[in-house]
Amino acid sequence: MIELGKINSLKVLKVSKTGIYMDGGELGEIFLSRKEVPGNIKVNDNVEVFIFLDSKDQVIVTTKKPGAVAGQFALLKVIKSNSYGAFLEWGLKPDLKVPLREQQKKMREGQFYPVYVYNDKNNRITASSRLNKFNEGFSLEFKEGQRVNLVIVDITSMGYRAIIDGKGLGIFYKNEVFQILQPGQTVKGFIKKIREDGKVDLSLQKSAAMEIDILGKKILNVLKERGGNLDISDKTEPEKIYSLFGVSKKRYKNAIGALYKKHLIIIEDHGIRLTSKKDEKLFKKKTGGRRRLIRGRKSPK
Repeated sequence: MIELGKINSLKVLKVSKTGIYMDGGELGEIFLSRKEVPGNIKVNDNVEVFIFLDSKDQVIVTTKKPGAVAGQFALLKVIKSNSYGAFLEWGLKPDLKVPLREQQKKMREGQFYPVYVYNDKNNRITASSRLNKFNEGFSLEFKEGQRVNLVIVDITSMGYRAIIDGKGLGIFYKNEVFQILQPGQTVKGFIKKIREDGKVDLSLQKSAAMEIDILGKKILNVLKERGGNLDISDKTEPEKIYSLFGVSKKRYKNAIGALYKKHLIIIEDHGIRLTSKKDEKLFKKKTGGRRRLIRGRKSPK
């Protein structure tokens, strides 16, 4: 099935002096000019082509790669702006249009803007700078601590917004960035946190605190899968800890210590368990959050 606005792999049906004919499925045979045909191509080979409908409903087929395909975010430059809309430079002709109704604010020639590329209701390739309505649900594709490719798009009062692997937007908070970042700059970074509302916080470094938090969530998941109890404590052999979590004993101890401070687990002699309502009452009663619960008892300070 052909996906308009995206890169498709099509089988070659015929080869001629002027170009090749490919199997375009419901679109029928698709012709590709000889000047764009890869060398030594033959029948039954597959060719990767970008296929889209322009504003005149004309099918455009090319082996050139655009700055973004349908379903992606990108930072693109406006090369023309008029009463019909703004037109973006995206590596192909015709230029990519942003209709007036899809401009968050009036787009100016020569300026770069973050946009979302998509097929409109008529399947024509287009773009929008109204990003909020497209920036939902993408965070499900990522995990906290995951390394990602980022493009800085703008600077806000909170920090720096960035496109994450072309799939959505996240933010670096200003007080957590200790280098100069500029719009258009490409950097490597990490998913620091995925918030309950689906928004994503970013980090340039994978900090020790982030790794402990990620490990803590993994430990909690294992506890839930095993009925709330796990026979691995801070006294367990390092090999057993590594076999289950893939980390050192020191890192495991740091993680369960952090979970304990949050009142999420109880550390016992031979393992850990999820806290109960009864445990919570003991935590709150004259402990100030500093005493440790062992086997359901308060330990001495």
